[in-house]
Amino acid sequence: MKTTLTKNFLMIFALMAFSVGVKAQMNIEITGVGQSLFPVAVMRFVGENQLPVKVTDVVRSNLTRSGAIRNVESGSAELGWDINPDFKSWSARGADALAVGNVTKLSDGRFEIRYRLFDIRKGESLGGIVVTVGVEDLRLAGHKIADDIIQKILGERGIFSTRLSYVIRSGKSHRLVISDSDGENAKPALASNEPIISPNWSPDGKKVAYVSFEARKPVIYVHELATGRRTILSNQKGNNSAPSWSVDGSQLAMALSRDGNTQIYKINANATGLQRLTRGSSIDTEPQWSPDGKSIYFTSDRGGSPQIYRMSTAGEAAGAAQRVTFKHSFVTSPRLSPDGKNLAYIARVSGAYRLHLQDLATGDVTPLSDGTRDETPTFAANGRYILYATRSAGKPVLMAVSIDGKNKQTLSLPGADIREPAWGPFMD
Repeated sequence: MKTTLTKNFLMIFALMAFSVGVKAQMNIEITGVGQSLFPVAVMRFVGENQLPVKVTDVVRSNLTRSGAIRNVESGSAELGWDINPDFKSWSARGADALAVGNVTKLSDGRFEIRYRLFDIRKGESLGGIVVTVGVEDLRLAGHKIADDIIQKILGERGIFSTRLSYVIRSGKSHRLVISDSDGENAKPALASNEPIISPNWSPDGKKVAYVSFEARKPVIYVHELATGRRTILSNQKGNNSAPSWSVDGSQLAMALSRDGNTQIYKINANATGLQRLTRGSSIDTEPQWSPDGKSIYFTSDRGGSPQIYRMSTAGEAAGAAQRVTFKHSFVTSPRLSPDGKNLAYIARVSGAYRLHLQDLATGDVTPLSDGTRDETPTFAANGRYILYATRSAGKPVLMAVSIDGKNKQTLSLPGADIREPAWGPFMD
């Protein structure tokens, strides 16, 4: 039974990743957006025509993807950040907020981008930010401005300046890719002729742990994104899989089969201090650290079929693990929301593998997908969205869904097989 279960885990968790080149254009399709969208006019920034990337295009696109904001048609006219807008006129045009800005090229070749947001209803300024970037980070400037608009209007932190990682494959070529949150600005972090699976971001967003099969077996690596330097975290006998960072970045949990049966271990981030946490006869895998740093959630078949369990970070020596999921007969892929209130997982329902969300306080479970092959969920840094791999119209895609299930976004690369998404943390 355990051999079959292990094969099922590998099929569900990891080993299907196919794609084309990184430079292909990511397509985004938005569905299910509600009717009560906050209308915002984003004017072209003064001096923006000198830029190879129009910052306001990035801002407008981000706001559309938020699922909460509607862009009011404002054409190509420019308005600077220091204007005194005609509030009545903008109100008549249907805008409740107005974003304006300036772009100035500095002597060192960088660009200073100033933006300000106005509340049209109240007739007052809401302030703004100043972003100074090189030409290579103009998209990042747009993401930061869109994040600020979300913060000022919705009162929650925006996620547009966070990053994604995912794996694409073309033939025998596998690539671990890092991109903006909208799939743009994609850059390969690693290329290999063997599978790459289970990327997991460090809490500071500077490193990604992942599993590579380049040694003809699964080995866990840690990749430093700024330098490209990578180190082996775990190359124990047997399988090394499912790395997960602790909340302070000092340790990682993982699943090892070094003693013959897959169990949960933890290790220091410098690859020292290996400690076994579970000691059962079952398969224990897919550890996930809780946001408060006190617990580790994991998948185990100790009850006869895969379910999610929780134990102390000290391991089962400090107390037996407690079962968390009860609504489905087959549950895998636990992921905790950043606030620790929700658990995302994949459940088998009538032969289909679908994304679900469980309220950890009440135990209530909400289905978030009607797909058949959902895999590897990952929360956005603000906990409002879940990104996962699935298939749409028979093609592999990444799907982002709001935790209320009302807003869905499909990210696809034409002709590509794209898998193993991981949503990065806030960077500051």
